Amino acid sequence: MIRHAAHPMLAAMFVAAGYGTLMDPERVAAKAEPVVDAVSRRVPGVPRDAVTAVRLNSAVQIVAGTLLSLGLMPRMSSAALAGTLVPTTAAGHPFWKIEDPQDRARQRIQFLKNLAMFGGLLLAATEPRRHHRGGVRAALARR
Repeated sequence: MIRHAAHPMLAAMFVAAGYGTLMDPERVAAKAEPVVDAVSRRVPGVPRDAVTAVRLNSAVQIVAGTLLSLGLMPRMSSAALAGTLVPTTAAGHPFWKIEDPQDRARQRIQFLKNLAMFGGLLLAATEPRRHHRGGVRAALARR
């Protein structure tokens, strides 16, 4: 198995943030409520309760981040992480709603950071499969 060197670096933030939010979902549930409400009305299966939705989002981040850091199912785990980043960013960093110039600037930076991570996840999700001569199939074929 060939693992891209950037995958663990990209995944670490999701595992850490997902764990922190899973342990204390109420910390972000109030900010997430408008996004959860909008998404749950349009997407079947999304919980209507903000705390439950935040926990689910966090669990996906932990599992997909761990898989990505281990190089397991990197395209699928990257796509899952990208999916969690959209509502997280919309709920957590709506800089366009903030009046205070300093707070608006801080939230814009966080929004742009998440946008850059989203781009990295899309690249990881769409990178072509890498084939190599080693691995399980080659080892079994040599027997």
